[in-house]
Amino acid sequence: MLLLKVKSDYLVDYPKGGLDLNIIDLHCDVLLKLYAAKGDLSFQHATELDVNYDKLKQGGVKIQAFAIFVPPSIKSDQKFQVALDQIHYFYTEVIAKNPNLKVLKNWKDFDQLADGEIGAFLTLEGVDCIGNDLQKLSILYELGVRSIGLTWNNSNLAADGAGEERGAGLTVFGKEIIQFCNENKILSDVSHLCERSFWDVMELANHPIASHSNSQAICNHRRNLTDEQATHLFKKNGLVHVVYCPPFITEQGPASISDLITHIDHFCSIGGVKHIGLGSDFDGISDKVVNLEDASMHPALINELLKKYSEDEVKGFAYQNFLDLRPR
Repeated sequence: MLLLKVKSDYLVDYPKGGLDLNIIDLHCDVLLKLYAAKGDLSFQHATELDVNYDKLKQGGVKIQAFAIFVPPSIKSDQKFQVALDQIHYFYTEVIAKNPNLKVLKNWKDFDQLADGEIGAFLTLEGVDCIGNDLQKLSILYELGVRSIGLTWNNSNLAADGAGEERGAGLTVFGKEIIQFCNENKILSDVSHLCERSFWDVMELANHPIASHSNSQAICNHRRNLTDEQATHLFKKNGLVHVVYCPPFITEQGPASISDLITHIDHFCSIGGVKHIGLGSDFDGISDKVVNLEDASMHPALINELLKKYSEDEVKGFAYQNFLDLRPR
């Protein structure tokens, strides 16, 4: 084994020749924090952020998804402006002030990052901000949104989320949004949907993913996926990105990296080894996995994975599975 130090304080045991650390993280909530701070946080090095430029470099993150999330407390007539404000901070604070961060708007762009460059792309967590207006969704697409989840935990004009007791499926408008995603090769994210909405999306979507979800068989939380849901995603060439949120990892006590890997183990056991990715939810969670508290600490996760899985399998979880299964 070759002992390497990977841009951080964490020592990682890698197989001979080393392992390229090119993490793709499908979910973080940095933009909400930047919006709340009204420009008073530096994305480059603000310690208040779990994900900043310095931590991405230290953690070997090659591509980071940045979610647009408009809190339910925002008045309906202000929600689209809040979404645009978060996109404003994405371009002015994340991209413009960090020259090595590159916006990814086409799936082929994911293959064209130079050494030292980090890719960044926009996702939408809940379509509340567009009301019933698909033209607003077209605007968000033109601005770079490449993954769309119909809901957060609430219900809206498109679907019911995981926290809606009614548990209804997609509306006609929700189905139109999935068709929009199909036509534009946008990922359809199922992470926050109630189960009936999940199955409606799976029937229609060409590119389904769960951007930040774990296994309900391991931790019985409404935000996690049942085995039936997960295996159906795998059969449709979808991906499940495990999330670092402790209540979704274990039902008791603090969560460890080993506890998180238990979810990966389970997904692998039901056929998901080529369909697993990472979706941290950094800056959207208050509790953290021990020794995995921010983006700089990804090498600790890779180190533990390499104790159980082959180099190729770990590369798959870290980035290759997503690259293999993204839209073309």
